[in-house]
Amino acid sequence: MLVHFLTDEPTKIPAIRAILGPQYDIAPQVLGDGSKPVISNGVLMVDADLRKAAPVEQLKLALHDLHDVSEKLFVVQKHLHHMVAQAFALGATSVVSRPKEIVSKLAEIEVAHKAAQAGAASASPNASPEMTHSAAVFGSMFTAIRNGRPFKLSDAENATSEIINGIEQNGLTSWLNDVRRYHEGTFQHCLLVTGVAVGFALAIKFSSADVKRLGLAATLHDIGKAHIPLSILDKPGRLDPDEEKIMRTHPVIGYEILKVQPEFSPEILDGVRHHHEYLDGSGYPDRLAAPQISDLVRLLTISDIYAALIEARPYRAPMSGPAAYKILEGMDGKLERSLVGAFRKVALAA
Repeated sequence: MLVHFLTDEPTKIPAIRAILGPQYDIAPQVLGDGSKPVISNGVLMVDADLRKAAPVEQLKLALHDLHDVSEKLFVVQKHLHHMVAQAFALGATSVVSRPKEIVSKLAEIEVAHKAAQAGAASASPNASPEMTHSAAVFGSMFTAIRNGRPFKLSDAENATSEIINGIEQNGLTSWLNDVRRYHEGTFQHCLLVTGVAVGFALAIKFSSADVKRLGLAATLHDIGKAHIPLSILDKPGRLDPDEEKIMRTHPVIGYEILKVQPEFSPEILDGVRHHHEYLDGSGYPDRLAAPQISDLVRLLTISDIYAALIEARPYRAPMSGPAAYKILEGMDGKLERSLVGAFRKVALAA
């Protein structure tokens, strides 16, 4: 398989050859050398310092001509969360860091590509355009917030609409499988929650406006995590009590970020602030009880919990849909029983 290697430093080329050779053919190119990248097959791998304006602008120009390339791997140290966000904003389909991850990801793509060629449609190696664009929007939003800039409501709305279209066309299961294959961490969770919430709304025959409303609340629900310390957000193991206390500030942080922008409606602000509230008053941050919790929040909370259970974490494997649904059933008193019942066909189908 051919790997087109795009970098800002010529000295990185021998290193990538050492990692990937002789198994893969490497076609290197240095950003800013005046040539125009042409890729007819293979995988694009980008290794550039995304903290610097010059390589980012050069990448934007290069990637504009490569929008049809299905696999765009960015080499980024994952503890540099703002660089991960920038990578997805530029159109990354995957972020890799260590040499083992690079080799493993390329092997996965190669196997999937061969399976697809052999007619195994379920092993498609291509990220859907809806997911690729939505992930880029998440990256842009997180980057803007970390840099103290506002972001456009229209961007979040467009990303939500693309997710809705993708699920309507291909089904929730296909969406969830694609997300889990191409993304991880905070972005994976946000994409999963939005997909699950949209699938839930469609399954219970919500109107088009209500599907969009719940989907948008899901898209924005964890935006406050942009201000959570990276050492906590990217911790590979379980959080200790002090770290958990800090993590629990993200709903209020997200609410405070959005409320100063008048285009965000009260119901979206409600979803962002209260998606961790429970009917019995044991949730956070405001310990609301059942009469104070809106229908939108009740739906969003179920979607959020389910998505967290079925996503892969460094310290545990993802649960199956039926196993995750049993957890929801066991939360009687915290979650609305009738909504959990309505969610059954969504959970078991996914």
